[in-house]
Amino acid sequence: MVVFLCFLKLVNVWWNRTMASHIVGYPRMGPKRELKFALESFWDGKSTAEDLQKVAADLRSSIWKQMSDAGIKYIPSNTFSYYDQVLDTTAMLGAVPARYNWNGGEIGFDTYFSMARGNASVPAMEMTKWFDTNYHFIVPELGPDVKFSYASHKAVTEYKEAKALGVDTVPVFVGPVSYLLLSKPAKGVEKTFDLLSLLDKILPIYKEVIAELKEAGATWIQFDEATLVKDLEPYQLEAFTKAYSALESACSGLNVIVATYFADVPAEAFKTLTSLPGVSGYTFDLVRGEKTLGLIKSSFPSGKYLFAGVVDGRNIWANDLAGSLTVLKSLEGIVGKDKLVVSTSCSLLHTAVDLVNETKLDDEIKSWLAFAAQKVVEVNALAKALAGQKDEAYFSANAAAQASRKSSPRVTNEAVQKAAAALRGSDHRRATNVSARLDAQQKKLNLPILPTTTIGSFPQTIELRRVRREYKAKKISEEEYVKAIKEEISKVVQLQEELDIDVLVHGEPERNDMVEYFGEQLSGFAFTANGWVQSYGSRCVKPPIIYGDVSRPKAMTVFWSSMAQEMTKRPMKGMLTGPVTILNWSFVRNDQPRFETCYQIALAIKDEVEDLEKAGITVIQIDEAALREGLPLRKAEHAFYLDWAVHSFRITNVGVADTTQIHTHMCYSNFNDIIHSIINMDADVITIENSRSDEKLLSVFREGVKYGAGIGPGVYDIHSPRIPSMEEIHDRINKMLAVLETNILWVNPDCGLKTRKYGEVKPALQNMVAAAKKLRAELASAK
Repeated sequence: MVVFLCFLKLVNVWWNRTMASHIVGYPRMGPKRELKFALESFWDGKSTAEDLQKVAADLRSSIWKQMSDAGIKYIPSNTFSYYDQVLDTTAMLGAVPARYNWNGGEIGFDTYFSMARGNASVPAMEMTKWFDTNYHFIVPELGPDVKFSYASHKAVTEYKEAKALGVDTVPVFVGPVSYLLLSKPAKGVEKTFDLLSLLDKILPIYKEVIAELKEAGATWIQFDEATLVKDLEPYQLEAFTKAYSALESACSGLNVIVATYFADVPAEAFKTLTSLPGVSGYTFDLVRGEKTLGLIKSSFPSGKYLFAGVVDGRNIWANDLAGSLTVLKSLEGIVGKDKLVVSTSCSLLHTAVDLVNETKLDDEIKSWLAFAAQKVVEVNALAKALAGQKDEAYFSANAAAQASRKSSPRVTNEAVQKAAAALRGSDHRRATNVSARLDAQQKKLNLPILPTTTIGSFPQTIELRRVRREYKAKKISEEEYVKAIKEEISKVVQLQEELDIDVLVHGEPERNDMVEYFGEQLSGFAFTANGWVQSYGSRCVKPPIIYGDVSRPKAMTVFWSSMAQEMTKRPMKGMLTGPVTILNWSFVRNDQPRFETCYQIALAIKDEVEDLEKAGITVIQIDEAALREGLPLRKAEHAFYLDWAVHSFRITNVGVADTTQIHTHMCYSNFNDIIHSIINMDADVITIENSRSDEKLLSVFREGVKYGAGIGPGVYDIHSPRIPSMEEIHDRINKMLAVLETNILWVNPDCGLKTRKYGEVKPALQNMVAAAKKLRAELASAK
């Protein structure tokens, strides 16, 4: 009996030593976007809440089982969401804005999805980028009068659900301090309101959840406090100490992990973090946060767990296992064998789901990749290797793939490398200033004041997707495809003329995605069939993979833009995606600096701009939707990024004539801190998201920033099915006219119309044009 007990003890020690592995979070859409289709079916009234919940439960159980089977010890729960994890926290805290008429009790789908998407009578909550990723979160709206209450038991329900399946998980929460720092003062609340003053009001709810989890048998809990990687004020850092001191007794008996990711943790924040009371371990991003290694080596507290994020959760490249193992072994000597846990650098939410579903991807390139499912295996392989159970065959195959990628001739193009290198010391500016260019353009275009336009795409119907799919599968001929796309463009042009829009678009019916479409026509890109990544809600994108040097073999858009221009006498915008957005919305090669890749893309787009101009296109929009989101999280790194990002944009259009009008568009972002860089882009017209942000954008102009180029702050939110009234749009434009000159203001929606239905688009655009015309008449009579 004694011998048997000793054997069990040895087995237990071996099990713990080999299974020191952790996943910060996992994609929730499903390998084939199962959740997306279930959500959209539910929203369209084609399926029930029970149907949606069944799909969700099946996805959750498969994710937990997959991690359990792979040998992961610390498996996350409560990272699954029907829309967004920050919105889930808002629901948990009962922080529902009054306009949704929630009357207490458990928050159901009606209230939850109304907050995310708006409804027939009220708009959605603001949506903005999650740190520097392409994922969007729903921004909490808080103020001194918010009555917090425990209104969503999702975290406890999911923990119990996993436990019933035989999987003991680590429930994950947006940490209380980060939640408040990511919030905004609600409408009517002073902008100077200190959101951290609400800490004492939300902590009791966190305590209630923790108590329920303990009762359900939880032994570990994870708080994601990613704001610790940002530049925080001393009083903000003090809030972390205050919060975790207050939670310490509630967490007694639990092991608490505090997770950070996306960047280095600054020295002061590291000191605060590693001194938090009641915390057992810390998760660090050691892919993007290389300097954090130095802090760990010099001042990591003894007796604490280090969750070392060596497997990249933001990109799809296979891990350099030998390199990671070297880093882990150096850390093992610092924190001790029993306290080191191998982890991902952040949630795998930001990467594609499973490489197994890529049956058509080139074998060589495929050997260089790892999606979320493969990263789970990498994490465990590293943990086993640390414990002396190294899988030699697995490590050997990985080393061969790393060597293949370094030496592959398809990665390098010397001519492209030289051309990009030559750009570094230059400036690239159009010769004439923007006001003189606008005068020249107005003489040519003859637009009314408050000209109307849209951002580019029109609804992508089921029929349109079918045509593209069949052409790609060679089920229809090129001639049939061109005929179908031409008919769609003709419909879109005719609709815009009927609506009396001033500057038209061709609607982009030939495009699957604003980045993928261009990547498919550029060298150095590879594409997946199912490499979907959640952007917001049910919206998924399929980022291209930039594996090598980028160039443009031939014109990409000239054929369609020229065709569309021939259908109308009105100006037709040529529609391009800018180099910074192509970069930021792709999985980018990690073997050279990002700016070098961006310069290569800029040169390719420059060729396209000049070909469009030669074809007679006089208005060209180069979208830089993602310029702001690529901004590093630390202020010290802003200037370098903005310098090369803005320069890349200017490279694309430096060669065009003064009479060619260059537009750009930017999506959800807080632009106030980079307004001078936006001015420095030197575009003729910029259109910017504005409607969900309570016109925050306009405050920068109220504060005295002079902007001489054309500007179109979006007049309505296209991410919601809600149709704005003419009066609402009229009121919004009037607010803009209070701070912007009449002669530079454009009227347009917030973003492209691709995700909307024609039944929503037509009345919304009708109301938009009517509001612009009404204001033109009012301005004329005022004169």
